Amino acid sequence: MQTHKITARSVFLSDIHLGSIDCKAEFLLSFLNNLECDTLYLVGDIVDMWQMSKQFRWPKAHNDVLHRLIELSHSNTRVIFLPGNHDAPLQKYSGMHFGEIAIHRETVHTTATGAKYLVLHGDQFDADVTLGRFHEWMGDKGYEFLLTLNRWYNAYMQKRNKRYWSLASYIKRRIKGANLAIDRYRTAACKRAEELGLDGVICGHIHYPESVSVRDIHYVNDGDWVDSCSALIEDRTGELQLMTAAMLQAKLLEPTETIKPIRKAA
Repeated sequence: MQTHKITARSVFLSDIHLGSIDCKAEFLLSFLNNLECDTLYLVGDIVDMWQMSKQFRWPKAHNDVLHRLIELSHSNTRVIFLPGNHDAPLQKYSGMHFGEIAIHRETVHTTATGAKYLVLHGDQFDADVTLGRFHEWMGDKGYEFLLTLNRWYNAYMQKRNKRYWSLASYIKRRIKGANLAIDRYRTAACKRAEELGLDGVICGHIHYPESVSVRDIHYVNDGDWVDSCSALIEDRTGELQLMTAAMLQAKLLEPTETIKPIRKAA
């Protein structure tokens, strides 16, 4: 099936989790192979060192994604990597370069319109979000179960030639405890951007893509590639578009489709 190029000023991807069984590497590779952008931000948890320390797995598609990211950094794309908690050993290299890839714990992105956004993975806000060790353990185990359901469901849908849809995200949105943690995280991120005098914040970490305004601070979570398969894209005019899996698939296959920006008032 023929695919089409996606061109952008900037692209933000987080929580790819290469090395994890739930990483949607094939889908991401299709996106990266058809991407042309000036700047690519890798907003943490790109390689899942936690999971790999428990069980090493590195399929060809994961290796192809890593090579494509390096290839982009050697082309006309500036690549900035902001390590998260799952690739925490790389945080100590903040301010340095790995080949052509710049490493920063956090940075500020200025859009084409002049708006300034704090960009960071988001594990910096964990102390503001935690609901206790028991709830944290339950969240981890519960999320693993949701991802397993998601994997089985989409394997079935793929056999029926259906597009990817996140069953895990659908269920997660209906869990009260998860919504409370998301609210706390969003509030902490916006507070940090407000204290720095910025217009917004772009982050990942909690695997919940969202674009909302909170007290005039634009909060954008660019999601993940184990569950929602989403990306934040800045076009040439400076408009930010949060694109879900379905929207990305439509964009790759139907270049004439207009993708509307997602920005709702809190």
